[in-house]
Amino acid sequence: MANIILIETSSKACSVALSQDFDIVFKKETLEGPNHAAVLGQFVEETMQFARERGIAPQAVAVSAGPGSYTGLRIGVSEAKGLAFGLNIPLIGISTLQAMCCHVMFCPILEEGMPEGGLYCPMMDARRMEVYTALYDAALNEVKPVSAEVVDENFLADMLDQHPIYFFGDGADKCQEVIKHPNAHFIPNIRVMAKDLMALAVKAFNAGKFDDTAYFVPFYLKEFVASKPKNLLENL
Repeated sequence: MANIILIETSSKACSVALSQDFDIVFKKETLEGPNHAAVLGQFVEETMQFARERGIAPQAVAVSAGPGSYTGLRIGVSEAKGLAFGLNIPLIGISTLQAMCCHVMFCPILEEGMPEGGLYCPMMDARRMEVYTALYDAALNEVKPVSAEVVDENFLADMLDQHPIYFFGDGADKCQEVIKHPNAHFIPNIRVMAKDLMALAVKAFNAGKFDDTAYFVPFYLKEFVASKPKNLLENL
């Protein structure tokens, strides 16, 4: 049985959970952020107290690895590293965007499964019309790598001509009025939380795929410098 502490701090939300195999047995969450520095330590302590009282020995700590908020990711990874070193357990970094896909897999709109050829497009809000995004197939294989993009009416037009694409996340919420292709489907109110890391963390744990605790860093996408959308340039 895999007992894993899960930490998610990539957005304004902050959450910690404890999983046993594929069950969440404890969680602490807040949407009133960003206040990760103020609440994360307390959430972890309450999670550890729950585990101690029930004789649950954590075997790994999984943390959202980005992309996302620079400060949030830094705080979450620092906490995860401290736990991994202190408890002498391995560290597992989880793609934030893939974790968002795991959340959506169980949404009512996809309860019968992804349509043939359908793709997931998680989007995290960056600024203005910028998002952190990627494309994944139904098995979470990467179809388009993680990148920072400026969204306009032609965003993913070639892919949308060939596939139904499901957009979700706080980045998608602001793009719904821009992307009008008939193959574009929007799933509202999707926010990644610690519990969404569970399936990917268990899979990595069972496969023995761990990260180097000392050298692990989040995926910030810091090198991205956005250009202005075409329609804004035309109006200058």
